Amino acid sequence: MARVCAITGKRAQSGCKVSHSQRHTKRRWQPNLIAVTLTDGSGRRRRLRISTHALRTLNKAPRIRGHPS
Repeated sequence: MARVCAITGKRAQSGCKVSHSQRHTKRRWQPNLIAVTLTDGSGRRRRLRISTHALRTLNKAPRIRGHPS
């Protein structure tokens, strides 16, 4: 199973690890994925692997436009 967020599409990024002596070796940054059960529009429960950033966005209360808070 690929390490990809089902909502945002985040995947692993690559780059270089740089030591104190400035040696560059390849490394990867993996997204922080968790398995959650969500309900879709029709009421069915689906198990998805999503990033914690996407989960925070889903859990936010919808803001009312023009409301000061």
